[in-house]
Amino acid sequence: MAENMNGLSRDFIIHPGETLKEMLEDREMTQRELAIRTDVKEPHISGIVNCQKPISVSFAKKLGYALGVDASFWINLQANYERELADFEEINQISSEELEILQKLKHITEYAKNIHLLDPDAQSSMLVIEWRKLLNVSSLARIPEISQSGAYRLAVADNVDPYVLFTWLRICDLITKNQQTNQELNIERLKSKLHLIRRLTFEDADTIHLRLKDYFAECGIKFAIVKHFTGAPVQGVIKKNSDGTLNLILTVRRKFADVFWFTLFHEIGHILNGDIEDRLIDYEFSKNEVEDRADEFAENTLIDPDQYRFLVEIGDFSLPRIRQFCNEQNIPTFILIGRLQRDNHLMYHQYSDEKIRYELDNIEKSIQ
Repeated sequence: MAENMNGLSRDFIIHPGETLKEMLEDREMTQRELAIRTDVKEPHISGIVNCQKPISVSFAKKLGYALGVDASFWINLQANYERELADFEEINQISSEELEILQKLKHITEYAKNIHLLDPDAQSSMLVIEWRKLLNVSSLARIPEISQSGAYRLAVADNVDPYVLFTWLRICDLITKNQQTNQELNIERLKSKLHLIRRLTFEDADTIHLRLKDYFAECGIKFAIVKHFTGAPVQGVIKKNSDGTLNLILTVRRKFADVFWFTLFHEIGHILNGDIEDRLIDYEFSKNEVEDRADEFAENTLIDPDQYRFLVEIGDFSLPRIRQFCNEQNIPTFILIGRLQRDNHLMYHQYSDEKIRYELDNIEKSIQ
């Protein structure tokens, strides 16, 4: 008994000739008589009954006359058989290479199942097929080639896994696919929302994602926060859509609130600076003039540059002074502490109690 890797028997795939054989036996009709009634040679009937030949559309029509069973019955029977046989062969032709790739995708597979993009019960070969359908590839082994030739062009870095990155980017597209916006990208409206977005730094993690989605939607931007995975060292992705909208994806890669807000305004800076041609993938290690301009926008939007420069010149980084400055600037203390740490005015362990961490489950849950 032939079985595939999931324990499914080839014997359960029924050739339509078996149904025809049973029907002839029930009617006590010989193959020779059926051959005469359908105007074909007897060996042709024998080939079908012995599961060696298919039932063609023209022969299905003849069976409709000879047996009084509509041609569509036989046509559908043949089509179902061919589909099931193709599925069986597909499963058994899955290479060990694709099964090994599944191991690379283990954690992102769990995530995709949790947000209902994959069948939660799919395993092994069936899981390979699920991923093929989701990623629109006939083999997972071709992913690196697609990545290098298409819109998912990869950066060359030791910590980039092409399979994880390609899969993660596809998930981002699917998460934003069904989001609704009432208009194309509106830069002026986005500028007018900056103070409201900045004010969200005082909100709890449960509120942030939903409010941001609403604000961005009013500007023609589909927004989502997607889980960060090892192998896809991305802090943000911005993509132009054919309907004139943008996708803006953010990760909470280190969970610290100051990193999240700096990254968010960094990506907004890319949008306002006109840096998006098709898709901009913002890697954690990206360093160039375009990234520097986006950094400057984020820094100056979150903290008044003149006031920050004055604080640095004085050099008083005590917690009371930090709290006083933040109160005057109407920003949370973690925003300033994070900036001072990035600029090497504070050690990263200093004032750790003042730093806020966002719980990923809370800030992401509105996408599920």
